Amino acid sequence: MQESRLKALKNKHEKLERHIQQERAGAAGNDVLINRIKKEKLHLKEEIARLQDSAGE
Repeated sequence: MQESRLKALKNKHEKLERHIQQERAGAAGNDVLINRIKKEKLHLKEEIARLQDSAGE
């Protein structure tokens, strides 16, 4: 179960990165939105690290 959770988190992290890139590429990149996405991405990264640490990876 933990592996599937980890995989889902990594997929969401990658999706947020693509979203950030799309926003930056747009003519009117929304800095507020980009910052919110970055915070969410950081939260996911921290959760991924915790899961990996608890799994001994």
